[in-house]
Amino acid sequence: MLLRQRSLAALLTAEIVSTTGSLMSTLALPWFVLVTTGSPARMGVTMAAELVANALAGLPGGTLAARLGARRTMLIADAARAPLVALIPILSWLGLLSFPVLIAIVFTLGCFFAPYLASQRSILPELLGEDERLLGQANALLGGAERLTIVLGPPLAGLLITVTSASAVLLIDAATFLVSFVLLAGLVPSGRPLGEDPGGLLVGVRTLLADRLLRAWLFTSSAFELAWQAMFAAVPVLAFIRYDGDARVAGWLFAAFGAGALAGNVLAYRALVRIPGLVLAPLAKIPQAAAFWLLAFGTSAWLVGGVLAVTGICNGLINAPFMAVQTSRLPRAVRTQALTASLTISLLAGGVGLACAGPALGHFGLHPVFLGIATIHTIGGVIFTAAGLRARRAVLRAAFADGGDQRLEGAGVRG
Repeated sequence: MLLRQRSLAALLTAEIVSTTGSLMSTLALPWFVLVTTGSPARMGVTMAAELVANALAGLPGGTLAARLGARRTMLIADAARAPLVALIPILSWLGLLSFPVLIAIVFTLGCFFAPYLASQRSILPELLGEDERLLGQANALLGGAERLTIVLGPPLAGLLITVTSASAVLLIDAATFLVSFVLLAGLVPSGRPLGEDPGGLLVGVRTLLADRLLRAWLFTSSAFELAWQAMFAAVPVLAFIRYDGDARVAGWLFAAFGAGALAGNVLAYRALVRIPGLVLAPLAKIPQAAAFWLLAFGTSAWLVGGVLAVTGICNGLINAPFMAVQTSRLPRAVRTQALTASLTISLLAGGVGLACAGPALGHFGLHPVFLGIATIHTIGGVIFTAAGLRARRAVLRAAFADGGDQRLEGAGVRG
């Protein structure tokens, strides 16, 4: 059983601890900006700064991560992010936290995210091997750990913000990075670093674009990330404007998505035993895109929470096979760079979504933004599903051709 492997269990535990803290900050940081500035636009800029940092740091960070090795990259990222997050409340208490300083800190935090997450994914083959089914199940477990943090983090953050302050929640997040560092350093073995750059700064991008399926999924997943980040930006605005600034409402809305996604990852873990990832991910995108159109009927917290739960279930069914297929199709020599490039492009699109969501929410309101999100998921979903099923047909044709050749050879027939 996968969970009996000590290194994988430690990786999952570190993920739960640190990402619970990060998800608490996902609510605490925009809430901090809303309370101190009263500006949804500034909130959007703050949230976007961390993601946009990937545009500048993601690709060189991926190259560096390939040289250092996945484990060492993750340790450096945890060690750096702990003091950076702690700086925000400390400087605020000292009266030294101007808005440009806040943006600079958040931007610096963003420089570590893509290399860390790519290293977290690329370390799985080092621990488990290259089998796509095992990688899919491991990604389902890792995704489940991430989704569990969405269930735990935002509601806990909402409660703690109400009882204490957003600044106190940020300090807790800083401490979780230290716990993750200790777990990774003590229980996760190091892989074999490549030692040299096998193809330059853009090798990851070139590798993704050379594969027809990965190219289509790169662009569609980036569009989905833009829409998701706009959705997540709308959640605290909904709670702040329509529910008298009740942070608990925002926390429970995030938790609805997390609970759904956790359930989806559990289903994916079981489904991947029988259903190929190239079938599961494309088919799960269809009901997810359809569910977003329910937001056309209103923007109550109950309706938004229900949509987030349903789309979260689908998200769990999509992401695990998506990551497994992507990882298994990438050559090991450029895997970290390619995964980092994918995350960089996707999160840059998410940064655009956040930067646009703040002004759009302030100018147009919630309902038009929700309709735009549904449109993006629908158009992108058609392309995503078609590309995945087309790739699956190609795999079946190749397998059938190989089987036919083997039968002919077994019968003594030669071409």
